[in-house]
Amino acid sequence: MIQLFRMAFRDLGRNRRRTFFSILALAMGLALLILMASFINGEMSNAMDTTIQLQSGHLQLRAQNYDERKASLKWENLIEDPTKVAGQISALEPVVAAAPRLFASGIATARDQTAGVKIVGIDPGSVTNDPYREGLVSGEYLAPDDREGILIGRPLAEKMGLDVGDQIDLTANTSNGDVSEQLFTIRGIYSTQTRVFDSAIVFLPLAKAQAMTGTENHASTIFVLLKDKDQTDAVVNALQTSNNKILTWTKMNEVIIQTENMANSYMSLFYLIVLAVTATVIINTLIMAVFERTREIGILAAIGMKGRRIMAIFLAESSILAVGGILLGLVLGYLAVAYLERNGFYVGNMAVGGGGFLIRDTVYAKFTLEGTINLSIMAFVITLLAGLYPAMMAARMEPVEALRAEK
Repeated sequence: MIQLFRMAFRDLGRNRRRTFFSILALAMGLALLILMASFINGEMSNAMDTTIQLQSGHLQLRAQNYDERKASLKWENLIEDPTKVAGQISALEPVVAAAPRLFASGIATARDQTAGVKIVGIDPGSVTNDPYREGLVSGEYLAPDDREGILIGRPLAEKMGLDVGDQIDLTANTSNGDVSEQLFTIRGIYSTQTRVFDSAIVFLPLAKAQAMTGTENHASTIFVLLKDKDQTDAVVNALQTSNNKILTWTKMNEVIIQTENMANSYMSLFYLIVLAVTATVIINTLIMAVFERTREIGILAAIGMKGRRIMAIFLAESSILAVGGILLGLVLGYLAVAYLERNGFYVGNMAVGGGGFLIRDTVYAKFTLEGTINLSIMAFVITLLAGLYPAMMAARMEPVEALRAEK
């Protein structure tokens, strides 16, 4: 076996340039696939983590007849005494924090600028709202008893030409179907690096949002974060009640999960296409080697070398090309992934959202060992299969015809 690989290595060394470019082609194909797999994995993971952190949480407790699409403010569609309910949920061991949130549709007006916004009443002291506290780019965070302050996103501030201390007129629906209007002072401007979210969400202290919408001591939902999302089912079982419904992160983020599954399906097909293209380079390399060494193959067959051993020599050559290409591809792929893990890819205004799907302005790659191993195995197998045809062609040569070929 060692002698076989020595012969294969020597034969590949006869045309080093061709061998090098064959290895490079496989390496670049594998590196591209590793980079794309890591990028897709990072994008989907980023979207899920961002959506859970900003929008869905791991769990939400709502009234049985609450309709998120309508953002109903009728008392019978809201949770009564939400602070007490949130406190009871927070006492559960798997729960990091639970806090009430009130949602209302509104219109923000400043000078000659108008924008539709979603008003969110929050408990400023809860850790569930840390992304907005830590994401302040200017000004200060909201205080629970602030009756005139508002927190807006940086894209909205830029669009309307606003800064900290400026005033903004906010119009909102109320629980009895009327419209409430009030002038607020911008306390702070935040950024979660998610343009779709930041351009449409404004925050008020929960007490002020309740007073403005006439929903005193009621909230739209209890937003829950867990220590481990694998504990979701256990917490759901502990919270089962006939008065409210419980939505899990998987239920609220079905669009992301379906998109990830669809992306993985398409990527699997793309992997095969890229590896098939690189495999043609290996086939061409070995076929040319067969034609160049036709007389040599004839001599080996004439002195008694079996066809399966001749075939094994060419398969050994394809194995060497595969190993060389995979090793170089792993290095190139790792360097590319490491760069995107550190610096990310800025999408900015190209970031889109919808159906609860949030993508940050910068997408980072996420390296996965399992995915890299699977791609490496796939590349090795396809390269061996690519070498099968030239190997069989060499093994089936008739000694006499092979010896005549170079005359």
